[in-house]
Amino acid sequence: MIPNAAGPRTFATASLRAKRSQTFKAFYATIRGLRQLSSEPEDPLISENDFFLSILRANPSLRDTRSYLASFGLRPQNGSVLAPTNASVPAPSTSQLPKQTIPPLEHLKPSPILASILNPVTRRTALVKVQGPFTDVQLDSITRGLVYLEKLGLVSVIVVENDELPLGEQDERAAIIEETMRVVTSLEKHGSRARPVVGAVVRLGPKPEEAEGALGDYAPPPESHTVSSDLIPIRSALRAGEIPVVSPFALDSFCRSIRINANDVIAGLTRGMVEAAAEDQSKRAGERSDASDDVDLTPLRLMIINREGGVPSYARAGYPHLLINLVSEYSHIHETFHQPWLHSNPTALDNLSLARTCLAYMPPTSSAIMVSHRSPSSLIANLITNKPVVSSSLPHALLQGNRKLTPNTPTLLRHGLPIQVIRDVSDIDRTKLNALLEQSFNKKLDQGSFYERLEKTLDYVILAGDYAGAAIVTKEDCPGLDTPISYLDKFAVLPSHQGDGTVDFLWVALHDESYGLGLPFSANPNGGKGGKGEGQELVWRSRADNPVNKWYFERSSGHLRMGSWVLFWCDAERRLEIEKGRRGSSGLSYIEEWEDGRLGKWADVVFKIPGSWRK
Repeated sequence: MIPNAAGPRTFATASLRAKRSQTFKAFYATIRGLRQLSSEPEDPLISENDFFLSILRANPSLRDTRSYLASFGLRPQNGSVLAPTNASVPAPSTSQLPKQTIPPLEHLKPSPILASILNPVTRRTALVKVQGPFTDVQLDSITRGLVYLEKLGLVSVIVVENDELPLGEQDERAAIIEETMRVVTSLEKHGSRARPVVGAVVRLGPKPEEAEGALGDYAPPPESHTVSSDLIPIRSALRAGEIPVVSPFALDSFCRSIRINANDVIAGLTRGMVEAAAEDQSKRAGERSDASDDVDLTPLRLMIINREGGVPSYARAGYPHLLINLVSEYSHIHETFHQPWLHSNPTALDNLSLARTCLAYMPPTSSAIMVSHRSPSSLIANLITNKPVVSSSLPHALLQGNRKLTPNTPTLLRHGLPIQVIRDVSDIDRTKLNALLEQSFNKKLDQGSFYERLEKTLDYVILAGDYAGAAIVTKEDCPGLDTPISYLDKFAVLPSHQGDGTVDFLWVALHDESYGLGLPFSANPNGGKGGKGEGQELVWRSRADNPVNKWYFERSSGHLRMGSWVLFWCDAERRLEIEKGRRGSSGLSYIEEWEDGRLGKWADVVFKIPGSWRK
């Protein structure tokens, strides 16, 4: 967070008053449709180049691109909407081509992946909280990113907030409208069309017909609600191709427009827009309509842009959480939130609560992102890949040394799935586990021999949700070793949950129950040992041609190729830390005494384990 040189409130008030005439000019210009507000328009070449580079830096995989196209569609030359093909499309790269074969720049054709991303059909909405105050330079960076998102088919519904203007402050209404107009002016400077919405779009209190505890124990209901007519200004702006910029006002029980917390506006809007979209869909059922004629009101993303960034994590020395499973981690994050963070990240927990409430109404594929104004390009990467900047399941030491991990690294939040640990075979729902394994591996399970083996060797099963994913770990006796091998027998995620964070949620829980056990940051609420105990090496095997091996290489301590198989392992992290402390500055040797000969012993045991599939 950047401190202000003078008193923050004085600085903010003075800045707002100084811009009053300018911003109200922008207001009237917007209403009249005059779009050229800046005397020095931005260089379009610089803007477009920056836009393309932001997409390329996202480095979308083929799966990411297919997921993006599933939401936004693909417009070919004839204008009809096509689904993505199953053809393998290479990532855009010229590094693999001989230099003499690279054509001149003006003749280069965009890669199919890039071309499809740049040509969306269906326009979707994102709810965006612009949590200022921001300087003109900061706001310029933010709005440029939002304009880029609009080009990719994601239209922002922006709600403005000013942290340095407390509720009930004198002249707060005028000051908030000033902030709203600054955002409008900045958006239009970058070539977008924006419309200020300074009337109330939500009403205080829950819906009259809403039953108490509509979300159960998961989250409290929003403090505001909407009726159909409240969304007319937003719907009108979207249909006109404009970005609505909303001031945080609400109607109270006396029909007075009053300023409320922007979080309450966003929570009420989320539910209202989801319900309105469902009504629109039911009205259009059976009718032929062009998807490009209207904007889908269902929010696809929640974006919180502020000065403090994401939610600090005790496991990352105060650096932000990378990915949060709200169902299983929400309470734990509150319990481990350190006191100093209340000053450095004063709104982190409030924004965490906002994300939990909003994602309860949004589609399962939706996500929320908390990002600093210093990382606006992260919004494009999140839109295309729907993943965190760095995977949360990478080894802790690698994450700590990763140059991408900074105090400004965004936090991605998902509704998520509950995580539980089962230690008895009798507690397994065999029908659901069979379906999970067979769909994940695309093979038929030899159920008799598989469960007969588990009866003798099962250590535990980690489940994500209702058998959406599972990690099965067994104890294998190993001659010459004091303790049995912790063997990862199966790691499976349903195809429908691949790419939605379930894989990372499951692996983090596996880390905390096996090789990460005993370290403070392994005390996550996964229903297992809670971080108490001694970690043990985790061993598994994979066929050499398994496409998942790249993912395993990044997460394992080492691997050994053995013919058509690869042996992977993760070293017990606590044991390594103890050994480092004992040796001090001398460091670890290439092979410790307890490591001598272990690979051969592991291989003798692991490669004798019978297969689980029917031949």
